[in-house]
Amino acid sequence: GELYLEFHRGTYTSQARTKQGNRCCEHLLREAELWAAAAAVRGAAPYPYEQLQAAWRTVLLQQFHDILPGSSIAWVHREAERSYRRLAAELNRGIEASLYALLGRGGGSVLANAGPYAHGGVPALGAAAAGGGSDDAGSVPGAGIAAAGDGWVLSNSRLQVRVDGHGLVASILVRATGRELIPAGRRANVLQLFRDLPNQWDAWNLDSHYAASGTELRAADAIEVVAAGPAAASVRVSRSFGASRAVQTLTLAAESQALEIETRVDWHERQKLLKLAFPLDVLADRAASEIQFGHIYRPVHANTSWDAARFETPAQRWVHVGEPGFGVAIANNTAYGHDIRRVAGAAAGEGAVDAAPFTQVRQSLLRAPRYPDPESDQGAHTFLTSVAAGADIAEAVRTGYRLNLPLRRIDGVAGQQLEPLFSVDNPAAVIESVKLAEDRGGDVVVRLYEAHGGRAAARITAGFDYARVLATDLLERTVGAGWLGQEGPRSAVVRLKPFQLATLRFRPGPE
Repeated sequence: GELYLEFHRGTYTSQARTKQGNRCCEHLLREAELWAAAAAVRGAAPYPYEQLQAAWRTVLLQQFHDILPGSSIAWVHREAERSYRRLAAELNRGIEASLYALLGRGGGSVLANAGPYAHGGVPALGAAAAGGGSDDAGSVPGAGIAAAGDGWVLSNSRLQVRVDGHGLVASILVRATGRELIPAGRRANVLQLFRDLPNQWDAWNLDSHYAASGTELRAADAIEVVAAGPAAASVRVSRSFGASRAVQTLTLAAESQALEIETRVDWHERQKLLKLAFPLDVLADRAASEIQFGHIYRPVHANTSWDAARFETPAQRWVHVGEPGFGVAIANNTAYGHDIRRVAGAAAGEGAVDAAPFTQVRQSLLRAPRYPDPESDQGAHTFLTSVAAGADIAEAVRTGYRLNLPLRRIDGVAGQQLEPLFSVDNPAAVIESVKLAEDRGGDVVVRLYEAHGGRAAARITAGFDYARVLATDLLERTVGAGWLGQEGPRSAVVRLKPFQLATLRFRPGPE
């Protein structure tokens, strides 16, 4: 099981800009290492060892207690935010330099994919494909939007999403099965505001009594259609509350099985908590939350004192709830704090439209503690959320990566295609990082893990000739490994146990 601290639950959410900077830079470092390794292996540019080492040291320093938890004094977080902005700019410049070195300069455009899964027609892991006139190149046309009573219907070949006159999601229908995602009479994508007055340690703690004071922000100032083309349909909803304002854009892209929600908040509340709620017509007894290199299951009931204590839990890029044959994945690009509970529904006679139980997933977006930073989280924030209907764990993993590693458009290049540096034939074996070895000997290090919670055999194919491949530990020291085999001049086979983390070291050159 997990080592769950029954205290300091507010640290999953406090100081959202610090947390967003960390998440952004983690993924930019993944991209920077991948493209730099590709450029080095193909002789296009030297590997920037010093720059990447300095960047990692900054990110790791700022993961220290109390920085990433959001419980430092104001000066620390202002410094951390400045460091993240500087680092993001440097990493983006480095990524572009590697791609220009690989493709050459010219008049073309490409979409580059650093993620472990194909996306929008672009192969994974160090591949680029010719770009069109928009970032949706590769999508299949077929998204639409239509007025429906006092709301709108967004539809594509997979989903039909009904947005009511308040800008709330009244229905998400899976076309292939007719399965409805939202319980009858309920609404999803609901912003909820709570008083947040922990008994002690403002920035650290979130006490369970916050839930007794919630207000749902249902009134909309304005609702407008902002996209109705073949690639995507979008509706924008504006709300104001207290001294703050929230603008949400709900988008359904062609051929997508996920509703994408961008939430921009100009936050000026004090000692409040903002959550984003999704009631789901799924009778789950447990929820999966992504952790480092895998996921953990937690019960969604409160039958024991241990269960009741987990009223707020951490997750990385996604959470998943399901029942046999059907599930829902909710991914994010910033949020770490979640609460996932079975809701019994209202008893007859209480005015409920439907008394059936359902599962509720809520993301914690923002807090506003007074101590130790009186200006904590004040100002502008942007959050991305993806709700994938009919998703299993495998789709949850893919959704999390796609949201956090979007396609990168590069203009002014000569080349139009780039062979992937590595490919894997089993989606359960996820390549998490590609880099050159720390000893600067020129070997390519690949770290992968089993992501679905089962055993997985996978063939890893390199986009370059290599003389040998060795198994190593996390410090890149050679170890014996019965799980590694080799087939052919450019491929190796790994046989992984559930959630196994494996590191391989490839020596470029002729066999």
